Amino acid sequence: MAAAAMARSGQGLAGAAGARSGAPRLGLGGGRAAAGWSRPEPGGEVQYCAELVRKRDYEGFLCSLLLPVESRTSAFALRAFNVELAQIKDSITQKTTGLMRMQFWRDAVEGIYCDNPPHQPIATELWRAVKRHNLTKMWFMKIIDEREKNLDDRAYRNIQELEKYAENTQTALLYLTLETLGVRDVHADHAASHIGKAQGIVTCLRATPYHCTRQKVFLPMDICILHGVSQEDFIRGKQEKNVRDVIYDIASQAHIHLEHVALDDYLCNVRKVDFNIFHPSLQRKSTLLPLHLYIRSWKKTY
Repeated sequence: MAAAAMARSGQGLAGAAGARSGAPRLGLGGGRAAAGWSRPEPGGEVQYCAELVRKRDYEGFLCSLLLPVESRTSAFALRAFNVELAQIKDSITQKTTGLMRMQFWRDAVEGIYCDNPPHQPIATELWRAVKRHNLTKMWFMKIIDEREKNLDDRAYRNIQELEKYAENTQTALLYLTLETLGVRDVHADHAASHIGKAQGIVTCLRATPYHCTRQKVFLPMDICILHGVSQEDFIRGKQEKNVRDVIYDIASQAHIHLEHVALDDYLCNVRKVDFNIFHPSLQRKSTLLPLHLYIRSWKKTY
């Protein structure tokens, strides 16, 4: 679990400097409707972010709880920001709507770095996190830009394209989280890059059964073609050997990255069921995960 484990290089941090004093401003051009939120009670922004992460990114929620107190609320804000962007693709029926919501967040980040964020709970908490930890603006923009490109409902052409998406989303989120810890190191930067790519690949695998129920498949096309597997095979939930071989190849790529750090539990579990991605055991939440994470944190083994 990567959230508390790594640190990254301090290069390129100038974009986060220079926030000016002031109060949060009103939403940007109908931004409330575009971002899809209801205003919390005064001072409830932290709780809003934490609850959103708990509901939509439970593992990230648990990892954030293990962070030092001075970084925890900022980590919740970062993960809430990531959740908010990730939800856009599944919540729209027209790409134009998605582009508008992405633009809201692009404008919001610009406002944050002008010390003038919109009155939106996640944006308000991000503004506080930026002021508290001097976070790098570039990573926010990379996440938004990559999520925007991903609004198109098409499969990744190859594993490299999936890794690039993961690098600009999951890894960028890790970089920001690590900046909240105040530890910036080139070796940790390298490790975080591998973790982010592995997380992105694993997330793609874990989401495949859900996407198939929506008649969509995003797995790399080159690997599917190599094994003679069509998108229809996944949509129908086929479990033949060539289908499992596709999952094996993709999971193996994630494992290559994790050899640099630690083996992800999901990859262990998918191997136990012979790479049958539709196996019911893979859809269940681990009730022991909080305990396992706490033990790893206590032992400082990630």
